[in-house]
Amino acid sequence: MKLRSMLILMTICAVISDAVLIPFYPQFFAARYGMTSPVHAGAYVAFISIIVMLTLPAWARIAKRFDAMHLLVYTQCAAGVLSIASYWAPTLPLFWVLSLAMFMCKSSYLLTYPYLMRLEPAESHAHTIGLLSVVVHFGAIAGAAAGGLVMQVWDAQTCIFAMAAGDFAQMVICICLIRSHAIARRCRFADEATARTSARPRLRARLPILRLALVMLTFDFCVYLIRPFMSSYWQRASGSTSEFVSGLVFAIPGMAALLALRINKHCADKGRRLPDWITPNLLLCTAGILLQGIEAPVWIIVGRVLFGWALFQIIVQLDVTMFALSTPTSYAADYSVINFFQNLGVLLASFAAGMIVDETSLRTPFFIASAGMLLCVPMGIWLLDRKASGDTKHSALPANTLPADAVSRNNLANPGVSGHAN
Repeated sequence: MKLRSMLILMTICAVISDAVLIPFYPQFFAARYGMTSPVHAGAYVAFISIIVMLTLPAWARIAKRFDAMHLLVYTQCAAGVLSIASYWAPTLPLFWVLSLAMFMCKSSYLLTYPYLMRLEPAESHAHTIGLLSVVVHFGAIAGAAAGGLVMQVWDAQTCIFAMAAGDFAQMVICICLIRSHAIARRCRFADEATARTSARPRLRARLPILRLALVMLTFDFCVYLIRPFMSSYWQRASGSTSEFVSGLVFAIPGMAALLALRINKHCADKGRRLPDWITPNLLLCTAGILLQGIEAPVWIIVGRVLFGWALFQIIVQLDVTMFALSTPTSYAADYSVINFFQNLGVLLASFAAGMIVDETSLRTPFFIASAGMLLCVPMGIWLLDRKASGDTKHSALPANTLPADAVSRNNLANPGVSGHAN
């Protein structure tokens, strides 16, 4: 049983269980509790982000002493139990309490990402990040499709059991890994973490990570602004009431990511070097969002394909930069900082989406998100073009080790998700 493969399998289980209800919260609350307000659905997604923002740094702190695999056994078991308990919640407030407590425990699975990167050599980071990005997209495809099918064949409440099954599957995988690899309870990096904590880096040394966090906050805000009401928007634009089809449309960016990985791998096999994709991909992502704002099924599909392609390239590039700016002993801590800002972007987007849709229409978030994405262009250039700023001393990734199948080579090792998720 390979540790790396099982950690990736855990990620798949986590992403699928998370994605089961994400596209369908408006329909879920309407069917289960008669709540049809778009502001309520947006607020709920926002509070999920708040929970993750507040709890992941705490889990990362615990993981400095207590190995993440042992920690996940308890947290994922608790998440599964709370998820099932929320199924019988008779009132909406009680459902909020139980389900948010579930997400509090569930958020610990995000520690799998830095845990896996610690086990990988620096020269493999770009390839592993590309692989994990595709795994996340694949999980989103499977989860959204499964959620739509479950809601169409059974009812919205049944999706909760699918979420709980993912939590228990992660718990079982962790137990198997602990036994097969004799993983100790104490974190193998505990001593290094203690030494690092005793000599905390100055703010100037933290600036590269903070700059990256600012870019990711803006980027994630734009990406998630169009997400909460995507299935509702598609149903109105297409005239179709099929939840299964809505789930497939929601998952189109994941399918585009699979195609992007395949094409990037083909280029890498032929020894081609990819140019710096950050600016053109941000512009392509903007175009994809704008096309989705056209209330015509064909243009919505085209827009989601372009959006998914660009989103994959950008996310991989930014994640490679994050690990290039960090060190193995700080992966979990730095990732929790980045994740905090990413979830802040998701939080702001969720609140904004509900209010925007309530005051205007389902189309408006697409136009606002595209304007925000244009703002990311100069921010991305500012972050990735700082060769001469001295940030290279933070890099754990040599410039000549970034394979073209994952990201472009230009400036990544020298600067800087998702999600979710993302």
